[in-house]
Amino acid sequence: MKTTTLHAKRIGPTLIPDRSRVLLRPFRPTTDDISRRIVARVMVLPEQEVARLLVRVLGEFTDRHEQVDVTFRNRFEQVKIYLEPGVLLSPERQMLIGAYFTHEYSPESAALFNPSIVPHPDQSGLPKGALRFILSLRATGEGHISSITFRVGVVSAHQRITLTPPVPFVAEPERVPDVAYVKGLFAHKLEEAGVQNDFCRRVLDKLHEDFTLKELHAVLVAFGLTDTSDATAARAARGILLLAESNYEVHFAPGSKISQRVLFPSAPSQSNGIEDARFVRFLNEGGSFAYYATYTAYDGKITLPQLLETPDFLHFKFRTLNGPAVQNKGMALFPRKINGHYAMLSRQDDENILLMFSDNLHFWQTPKILLTPVQPWEFIKLGNCGSPLETETGWLVLTHGVGAMRKYCLGAILLDLNDPTRVIGRLREPFLCPNEAEREGYVPNVVYTCGALLHGRELIIPYAMSDSATSFATVPLDELLAAME
Repeated sequence: MKTTTLHAKRIGPTLIPDRSRVLLRPFRPTTDDISRRIVARVMVLPEQEVARLLVRVLGEFTDRHEQVDVTFRNRFEQVKIYLEPGVLLSPERQMLIGAYFTHEYSPESAALFNPSIVPHPDQSGLPKGALRFILSLRATGEGHISSITFRVGVVSAHQRITLTPPVPFVAEPERVPDVAYVKGLFAHKLEEAGVQNDFCRRVLDKLHEDFTLKELHAVLVAFGLTDTSDATAARAARGILLLAESNYEVHFAPGSKISQRVLFPSAPSQSNGIEDARFVRFLNEGGSFAYYATYTAYDGKITLPQLLETPDFLHFKFRTLNGPAVQNKGMALFPRKINGHYAMLSRQDDENILLMFSDNLHFWQTPKILLTPVQPWEFIKLGNCGSPLETETGWLVLTHGVGAMRKYCLGAILLDLNDPTRVIGRLREPFLCPNEAEREGYVPNVVYTCGALLHGRELIIPYAMSDSATSFATVPLDELLAAME
């Protein structure tokens, strides 16, 4: 029995929440009546007072955001329904009304944690042996709402981490209008979600093989769903719309920096958070790469694993995952197909690491237990720490174990390359546990990661400290493999 004790080397730098990075977001009063009263109060102001107030607001916020005036105008267009019909307003009054329905939100105000890391699509202009990477982070702000933020960095040939300073302005993406849904896939997702019924089939029969959300709304209106007394049909209609609204695409301005981009919750299933994204660079069968991320969507009551897809970190597709295996947290996709099948790690039972295979990336059926808690530091539960890393020896999987006093530590296992149901190596002891400087935070006594990176023969591990901040550690791959039983 091997008794080698392995310890990760903490190398920094440390990322802490930056409260100065703020988004301009819609402010929505609790009722329509309050909104109407706010508009009415602005409407009775003299034009001179309107101009004075607008100058003050612009003077206070222009330096904190790009094109704040455009945001105010766009927001006015969204709330002008609260005006009396036919009323004409000056551009200044429109912008001021828009300002009253806008607020700042600091996505990183509470925490910046649970990172994952992937190679950057652009590796040009680097010194020999260096690698540029993209770091994704779970940012948590007011109301404990989580979003995804990004940083860019370089790991040198000597395993030194340099992070590019983030730009001061942050921005959300724009929704891609009129995204087409594939009717066959949509119907399959409805069926797996337990929504499919005769009403759904009649709705789908009215749609083309590729249809848009606008066309779906038109069909539902044609069926009289606005004032139906058929509870079954109304329930089915809500299910259809929820599925459609949870599958959408967004894109950022091409000139924006990666550190500027924030993926903020914008679908019903994720209204309270996009949590713990596990990004992976996926090798397609034709030799090209795509980036996927499994994440947890949280609506305040239910957590659901979902999927992100992007070729370039500019354009993102949000997709629902379906099937009986889509539950709980911690799904992590293998970086390529194995024997012609997609493979995924998971933890449906909130205790063990499970493994499952699928012919379709969107549907997951039958997980099987891969690993159970054995050592005292993992007696409460085991989970993965991101997508497996392919080595010549096997699939390297970082794990987290939870032990006494709900203390989280990081370990590792090794799976057979051709048959990942076979565990061929496992660390007896964790290689990273919270030290005295890391144990205080929003959730004490936790180190955690959503993905690591192999750089040559060195494992680069970004990790969160007690759900508050993020730092980096390294472990020599050969030493890690040698320490496994």
